[in-house]
Amino acid sequence: MLPAVLQLRSAAEDSLICNICWLWRADASEAEEETEQEHQPAEKPEKKPEKRKRVAEKAVKAKKKKNEQKEHVTPAKKENEDEKSSKPKRKRKKKKTITDVLASSEPKPGSPADMQALVTQYFSDKRSVIEQEELKLQNSCFLSSNDLTHSLSSYLKQVCPKWAKIQKQHAEKSSVVLLIVCSSALRTIELIKQLTTFRGEAKAIKLFAKHIKVEEQVKLLQKGITHIGVGTPGRISALIEKEGLNLQALKYLVLDWNWRDQKLRRMVDIPEIKVDLMKLLDNGILTGCKEDKVKIGLF
Repeated sequence: MLPAVLQLRSAAEDSLICNICWLWRADASEAEEETEQEHQPAEKPEKKPEKRKRVAEKAVKAKKKKNEQKEHVTPAKKENEDEKSSKPKRKRKKKKTITDVLASSEPKPGSPADMQALVTQYFSDKRSVIEQEELKLQNSCFLSSNDLTHSLSSYLKQVCPKWAKIQKQHAEKSSVVLLIVCSSALRTIELIKQLTTFRGEAKAIKLFAKHIKVEEQVKLLQKGITHIGVGTPGRISALIEKEGLNLQALKYLVLDWNWRDQKLRRMVDIPEIKVDLMKLLDNGILTGCKEDKVKIGLF
């Protein structure tokens, strides 16, 4: 019996010992793993943050370089600016106006050749060659020109020596014997004042558009006999077209040729006045000159 009991006890002891050994081995393996983990080097950090840091550092360095370059360049720019400021600035040449040209030129009295050249130039692209030939006037169509020494009265006395007789013979309404053409209403009033020593008993009328309607002027011309008309070419042409003024009795046409305004422009230097004057001349004046009925004077 004893040997059987011993055998059972030894088998139980063996199994216990085996279990203990297994547990001891498991503990040992775990310990070894822990020691291995302790001895292993720490894992390397991710590379992405390092790259970002490097990019940021490069950007900072690039900015520093640019700032340094600017610091080096700005003094050069300042030097160039100083040099430019030290140099005298070139003044731009102003374009000469008509006033500048006329101010620098000496006044010259108008002549029949000047008027003939003006007429030819104006109608050169408006008439045929044959019609342009018909516009040419002979020297006999002109009175003597003002040499810039005359007043209006003294000039008219020279060119119209028989004025007293002519004014007495005039008896037609809506017409004048002497027509004086100027550039503006103010100039018209000035010229009428200058006529006092010449006109005598003759009646003068103002012919301009300022504050006066055409119809009113037509009525004034129809009421009584008028010897002298003074006005602008635009209004005189309008009166002729409306048959408020006829040229049947006209003997003298005097142009205020040499007078200059504040801008030193003559009547023919003002574009709109020149157009009106050419229209007036073409409205029966040139025809009357060719028929030897009208004489033109340049005052």
